Amino acid sequence: MKKFSFFISALFFWALLGCNSNNSRTSDWTLDGFVKIDSSNPILKPDTSQIFNCPISEQPIHWEEKNVLNPTALIKDDKIYLIYRAQDSMGTSRLGMAVSEDGIHFKKNPTPILFPEQDSLQKYEWKGGIEDPRIIMTEDEKYILTYTSYDGKTARLCFAFSDDLVHWRKMGPVLKDPKYINTWSKSGAIVVKEKNGNMIATKVNGKYWMYFGDTDLFLAYSEDLYNWTPAENNENKKMISVMHPRMGYHDSRLVEPGPYALITKDGILLLYNGSNAANFNDTSLPKFTYSAGQALFSATNPHQLINRTNTYFIKPDKDYEKVGEVNEVCFIEGLVHFKNKWFLYYGTADSKIAVAVK
Repeated sequence: MKKFSFFISALFFWALLGCNSNNSRTSDWTLDGFVKIDSSNPILKPDTSQIFNCPISEQPIHWEEKNVLNPTALIKDDKIYLIYRAQDSMGTSRLGMAVSEDGIHFKKNPTPILFPEQDSLQKYEWKGGIEDPRIIMTEDEKYILTYTSYDGKTARLCFAFSDDLVHWRKMGPVLKDPKYINTWSKSGAIVVKEKNGNMIATKVNGKYWMYFGDTDLFLAYSEDLYNWTPAENNENKKMISVMHPRMGYHDSRLVEPGPYALITKDGILLLYNGSNAANFNDTSLPKFTYSAGQALFSATNPHQLINRTNTYFIKPDKDYEKVGEVNEVCFIEGLVHFKNKWFLYYGTADSKIAVAVK
């Protein structure tokens, strides 16, 4: 009888382990099964023939001569639009756009669509430039783009609006409070719902929400998409971290949002980038490797992490992902649901752009 009781207790114990929110098995809530399109990757490369008259230097610039990387994506007119970061020979970043009918073969615009100018935001954007976009739609069918401005010293999470993807109204930093204006911030992923293939900014509990950060993950909220407030601890008035790096895992060094955060039947799904630390890390990966994981937050409490995969679903294993401007990088930022398939766009070794399809 004692052996039987021990057996039942053991079964109960293992059942509890199986229900742990951080179990490593894939579940129904994850978006798995992406396959890299090796026959076409990398789908975008630098192009020295692309020339642009820079409004600050007042000189023609080969604006994507050095690298193209870290794209966002959306569907418009039954085509995929890719907005990507491009660097000139000096390392200044601007945002370019390319269009595709099949999600794999793209035609680039000859000039960038968003770039540093002689305006009130030049002090935040020059000389490092404009980096790492993430785009969604608003409920009134406008476009909102979050991006990083970099002055060469501090990265600041910024945003802009557009009616047509070509003309943009820059809104400046998301964190405008003097307490945070000079704080390093980047990578804004707004909570959305999918509607007819479009990813639409959607309120939860009367507010829009944005995950951001490239160490821990933080939250900001807004009632109108224009004015954002970081979620703070009421006692110490510091921003609240909603997800942390984990010792011993692929994300032991940092966590950083991928594309938008998608409301699903299970909660708010966030595909995110993780970097492997130099020690206390995932020993199966080289140190500082960027790979991607998935996290699930509560659909009613966006600050509440309820599940998280214990391993990556995409990692560098191709030559163009392992060697480049920064080695060992798959950095996800673009995700669209197009013709009954999911297309995931990512930067490879901070040098080129590739796609994986589910």
